[in-house]
Amino acid sequence: MKTFIQAGSNLTIPAPAAVTSGGVVIAGQIVGIAAGSAAVNESVDVVVTGVFDLPKVSADAFTLGALVYWNSTTKLATVTAAGNTKLGVAVAAAAASTGTVKVRLSGF
Repeated sequence: MKTFIQAGSNLTIPAPAAVTSGGVVIAGQIVGIAAGSAAVNESVDVVVTGVFDLPKVSADAFTLGALVYWNSTTKLATVTAAGNTKLGVAVAAAAASTGTVKVRLSGF
């Protein structure tokens, strides 16, 4: 097929901000996890599908299937939608006492 470019589960884009491998990348409506580290505007491979274990706000509890948002200031997953970017859904419950939540990225 002459129009096919790639499967799209990983995208190579200019980093919108400095990012380390495993960090959340938000570029407009593209939301994913960096597969490597990059400085601003350097090419970075971003994984936009799959499940990732991400750091969360310690006081937040997630139920299975709950929406997960990303706070770009604190660099933590949160249950708070206002002012934050939707990442996906929790694929396992995460108690308030835990430091991470398992998130299935929603894509864009």
